[in-house]
Amino acid sequence: MSEPFDLVILGSGPGGYVAAIRASQLGLKVAIVERERLGGICLNWGCIPTKALLRTSEIYHYMQHADAYGLSVTGVSFDLGKVVERSRKVAGQLNAGVKGLMKKNKVTVVEGVGTLTGATQVTVKAGDQERVLDGKNVIVATGARARDLPGLPADGKRVWTYRHAMVPPEMPTKLLVIGSGAIGIEFASFYSDMGAKVTVVEMLDRILPVEDADVSAHMAKTLTKQGMTLLTGAKVSDVKPGADGVAATITGADGKAATDTYSHAIVAIGIVANTENIGLEALGVTTDRGHIKIDPYGQTNVPALWAIGDVTGAPWLAHKASHEGIVAVEKIAGLNPHPFSVANIPGCTYSRPQVASVGLTEAAAKEQGHEVRVGKFPFVGNGKAIALGEADGFVKTVFDARTGELLGAHMIGAEVTELIQGYVIARQLETTEVELMETVFPHPTLSEMMHESVLDAYGRVIHF
Repeated sequence: MSEPFDLVILGSGPGGYVAAIRASQLGLKVAIVERERLGGICLNWGCIPTKALLRTSEIYHYMQHADAYGLSVTGVSFDLGKVVERSRKVAGQLNAGVKGLMKKNKVTVVEGVGTLTGATQVTVKAGDQERVLDGKNVIVATGARARDLPGLPADGKRVWTYRHAMVPPEMPTKLLVIGSGAIGIEFASFYSDMGAKVTVVEMLDRILPVEDADVSAHMAKTLTKQGMTLLTGAKVSDVKPGADGVAATITGADGKAATDTYSHAIVAIGIVANTENIGLEALGVTTDRGHIKIDPYGQTNVPALWAIGDVTGAPWLAHKASHEGIVAVEKIAGLNPHPFSVANIPGCTYSRPQVASVGLTEAAAKEQGHEVRVGKFPFVGNGKAIALGEADGFVKTVFDARTGELLGAHMIGAEVTELIQGYVIARQLETTEVELMETVFPHPTLSEMMHESVLDAYGRVIHF
């Protein structure tokens, strides 16, 4: 016998559980289906626990350089087991928090593997038990998983995905990171700061290829200075894991191939949407390269069936999934939400240094036909950055020269992942350079660099 709901959500990641809460707020009877742990990959194996690891490596770095702050620290070391344990406890605490939120909002949580057995029906299997959930609407929020190297699935021993890299059985001594997007660079940064010798391989001509070219160049210079080896325009043509390490053949930009041995390898070459075996094909749901196609409100081509988050394509970000979920639910509930757009979705990389951006890069703005005005301000010109001992980095802003529209903002340096929201709000409010220049920024703060970058775009920079 089926159970009736106003909304059934398949997947409880940051898209699914946020959608469930918003639906409950709007008076809908909601069920959410999860096959593993509430909170999905982001909370349990991605966004949050990786930041716990990176916080550890950041503190470890500061301890090793305490003398720069007039402090004396001896016998600096770490316990890898305790480092991982702390990260897992953080994830566990937040998982419990999501359980509490589901209970508070009267969302029915159904544990098991869910399959679409109709456009508005989800059948959930847990062992030999089966439940059928009927919803007036269904949202697919099944997320994505790490992409394996062709012909070489990660074994968790010598070849890792992000999940393995978060619970390492031993500390790598010589690490190969394949892929230089946010995930690859974050793990490269963590393990390098913890003492591993790190090599990063990127097929494209620069690391962090989705970022502004100036940011990529600065990051490459900084990571090289930190001791990493960066191979761009290169590809890994062969990987052979063994009992004691991984033999990898890398073909460089010059076309020459060389084989070297590493203790471990992390594969960070992208993701694959979890669209297989959930019933999409039988319903005739339109997909594009494995991702579900949706309209600006999250609706698929099948009436009453919606999709949000990583399963719908780039950018593969938790905050994008959450916002998509809210838009979809409000549309389902009969409200009139703004159609979803990725134009104002910020991207963040929590490495050392951090990277954050929103909107168009300088190159993309020019390609779209904009005449641009570009401002740039270095951390070394900011009093707070110098006082923090964090004088490496810059803030860059890109404006339309004719209208003053803020087309994009790009940052690299300490705490920029916290600063970027200022520019996100500016873009959301369609702020021009005039409002930004007339805004008073507090002193002394890192945020003053945001002001100075805007001033620089118009020949009015003060402190550099």
